[in-house]
Amino acid sequence: MYATIPPIVIMGVQGSGKSTIGVLLAERLGLPFIDGDSLHSDENKSWMTSGKPLTDAHRLPWLHQVGDRLAGSEGSGVVMACSALKRSYRDLLREHAPTLVIVFANGPIELIASRLAARQHEYMPPSLLLTQFADLEVLEDDEPGLTLDIAQTPEQVVDHIVAAVQAGSVLR
Repeated sequence: MYATIPPIVIMGVQGSGKSTIGVLLAERLGLPFIDGDSLHSDENKSWMTSGKPLTDAHRLPWLHQVGDRLAGSEGSGVVMACSALKRSYRDLLREHAPTLVIVFANGPIELIASRLAARQHEYMPPSLLLTQFADLEVLEDDEPGLTLDIAQTPEQVVDHIVAAVQAGSVLR
């Protein structure tokens, strides 16, 4: 069992349920929740609203801000929703918060597209889903974390995460 709960990032493409899972998980663990989207600059939000995917150059300052928030929670725990689509992004976040655990909210594009069709996001149009899948790099074997199927209910996903946290395990 963890002496303290490490910072946890719920990663995945838009519509994968990162925020829904993150809020439920934070409530269950008694931790604060941060939606990484709230840390995007107005420039990034405008860029995405216009239907253009962010470049690595756009993401870098945002990722450092996310990392700083995660680092500030080491020892006390936090749950954050953050796309963290590429291994290099997750490595950067781990530079800020070495004990970071990643939970990959994984699902097929058809399921996620159907979810996006049923919701409206402040600045992230469904047209960017394909670009996110193009950038997506799944968790590698050496990355501390879990890969969970979002075809389950959010509550079932959270049950799996809580069980792993209680066991002190990050096995996939």
